[in-house]
Amino acid sequence: MARRGRVAWRLAAGVAVAAVLGTTAPAVAVAAAVPRLTWAACAGGFECATAEVPVDHRDPRGAKLDLAVIRHPAGDPAHRIGSLFYNPGGPAVPGTAALPLMLDRFPEEVRQRFDIVSFDPRGTGGSAPVRCFDDPADEQALLAGTAAGFPEGAEQERAWTDAYRRLGEQCATRPLVAHLSTANTARDLDLLRRAVGDRDLTYLGTSYGSYLGATYANLFPGRVRAMVLDSGPDPVAWSTGSGQEAVAMGPLLRNRSDVAAGRVLNAFLDACGQAGPSGCAFSAGTAAATRARYDELLTRLRAHPVALGDGAFTEAATVEATIVSLYAPAPVPGLPGSGWAQLGTLLQTLWAAGDAPAAPLPPVVHPSPDQALAVVCSDSAGPSATADHAGTAALARARSGPVGPWFAWIDERCAGWPARDAARYDGPWNRRTARPVLVVANTGDPAMPYAGSQAMARALGRAELLTVDGFGHTVLANPSDCAARYEARYLVDGVLPPSGTVCAPNHRPFE
Repeated sequence: MARRGRVAWRLAAGVAVAAVLGTTAPAVAVAAAVPRLTWAACAGGFECATAEVPVDHRDPRGAKLDLAVIRHPAGDPAHRIGSLFYNPGGPAVPGTAALPLMLDRFPEEVRQRFDIVSFDPRGTGGSAPVRCFDDPADEQALLAGTAAGFPEGAEQERAWTDAYRRLGEQCATRPLVAHLSTANTARDLDLLRRAVGDRDLTYLGTSYGSYLGATYANLFPGRVRAMVLDSGPDPVAWSTGSGQEAVAMGPLLRNRSDVAAGRVLNAFLDACGQAGPSGCAFSAGTAAATRARYDELLTRLRAHPVALGDGAFTEAATVEATIVSLYAPAPVPGLPGSGWAQLGTLLQTLWAAGDAPAAPLPPVVHPSPDQALAVVCSDSAGPSATADHAGTAALARARSGPVGPWFAWIDERCAGWPARDAARYDGPWNRRTARPVLVVANTGDPAMPYAGSQAMARALGRAELLTVDGFGHTVLANPSDCAARYEARYLVDGVLPPSGTVCAPNHRPFE
């Protein structure tokens, strides 16, 4: 893929003019040029290209950047409908990596009738990726004093707060960070729609990708052909919040993601206990005893962390591993260690290690948070730099159990973030789309609570909710043949499921 990830800072001569910014555009505006896509074969039957878009959509003749784009051609080109755009969420998950992993999860009829297209959103993956430090070692040195998972105790909390404040200041020196809002990605998406020759947009977004879809639907309501929003947040809670929460909490706590994770953790422990040791290695024989064992394990790890493989399992690191493992009750291809049975095995290994001699803990190596933070922190309202972050973490623990502090401190990383995108979109969320939107969600989602999808369906100007009575984060990653049939009918023919439809998942925990 030639030129992939290059930022083309080509400045046009003359006076800059405003670009079309969806339905909020000024009366006099000049639209950005439609990108030209030159497709070339890449791995596994996919085709790849780059698309040139403006850095600032208000200045379409100014600086440019290149988006990395990927597609899988329709299996039945004679009956091809058009392109289906897919965003995997994150934010900052590259579509060029996610689409090959998730392609088989799309209904067969959808794969036959659509080119399935994805892209790396601006500032991520191969699309001018944000790197706040020229040398990654400098970032590792800055974050060396922060804990894995979340900080424990006043000393770690001070180190965490200081490190992420300094990271935000460093990221704010990168010019692109001021242009990474979801709204600007939605404007890029509209240019890609035009580039593939589609009159209207067909779209499927999961997790944060649902928020991107809701943003597009309100910026370009007349261009929605069909839109599946899988497991999204409450758009008001995610973008700005309301009342005191707007300054005290970040988007995850405002969205009650901690509450959802706490409920699903309890459901996992209950199911693990009921499955017995033959079905779940961590089972203590009953639901109540297994819950008590998990609490005791965390107490042990608080005093005596366990070195396991290349990881150091403190209480906080174990909570983080637990939350991530709750995303999929059944194993997900391409996601090592996924599945509730695998989580039970990990927890039992840590439990048994409590009787072994202590091993030296390996150093913590932090994955770079630059790209995800650059999107979320410049887009959604974050907590105030002067907020009582330890108090917020305590509140989250009180309402959500041991998972609460993880969500509170993940939000804290955006506290006082110095760069916000002036072209972001904060609502309203009820603009009537040309065609209705389909919101789908699992009742037991540990990351984007079912209540958030309900709120999204209510907030959008024209939407229907399809419910899957099961666990896991996103319906696409936790398949339901029933939901897939309804989604296929909607995407192909525009037919919505009957109001109030509830589907069953393909897999139940510990089957």
